[in-house]
Amino acid sequence: MGKKSRGIIKDAAIVGTGISVIVIVLILAFGAPNPFYVVASGSMVPVLEKDDIIVVQRHAPFAEVEIGDIIVFDRPSDHNRVIVHRVASILDEDPKTVRTKGDANSASIPGTDFPITKDEYIGTVQYIIPQVGYLTNLLKPPINYIIIAVVIGIMAIKHFTKNKPDEEFSFLNKTKSDDDGSNSNESTIHDSLDLDKLKKDSEYTDSPDTPEDQEKSESKSEESLDSDKEKTDKNKDKPKDQQ
Repeated sequence: MGKKSRGIIKDAAIVGTGISVIVIVLILAFGAPNPFYVVASGSMVPVLEKDDIIVVQRHAPFAEVEIGDIIVFDRPSDHNRVIVHRVASILDEDPKTVRTKGDANSASIPGTDFPITKDEYIGTVQYIIPQVGYLTNLLKPPINYIIIAVVIGIMAIKHFTKNKPDEEFSFLNKTKSDDDGSNSNESTIHDSLDLDKLKKDSEYTDSPDTPEDQEKSESKSEESLDSDKEKTDKNKDKPKDQQ
């Protein structure tokens, strides 16, 4: 496994650990890993606007629910929809049963607002974050997958380019070193050539270098020999007394 792959795994582990810590904190604080709900209708206007985010406290027991509390619960008729309405009245204490109503609604809706028991109860609204819920639309498929892919891509690019400056610096140093070595070799070659030139000059200074020079030298030698020969013959022909 390469160094870059280990770096990506390390970052993923850090992110995973961070998410785990957040989930644990949310469970301890609110009784659920995801206590956030987005208001989808205007039935609780003006207290709750559409696209507001509510933070639900699940640690609040149903037995302590009072009139005026804003609670979150499953619709009693089919349990297939989550409702957030205000408690309008207590219908029964044993078992406890309540009736709710939306602040913007004229009356309670049977099968939606009542009867609410402990089985339908999720929690009470503890915090309201105005107009942030529209951001959750970005987390719906396929946009959420695109965001995840972009994040992973950024992490990968970050690690694959992390050591690039060092590699470029190393390459530049290597190139500079090669240039220095090349210049040193060139200097050595020049010095060697100069030495050979000096040797050649000292060895052949007194000798003719071309065939023409050699022929001239040979001609001069022959002329000198002929001249010496003629002088010798003349001396032989002279009378002894002249000698």
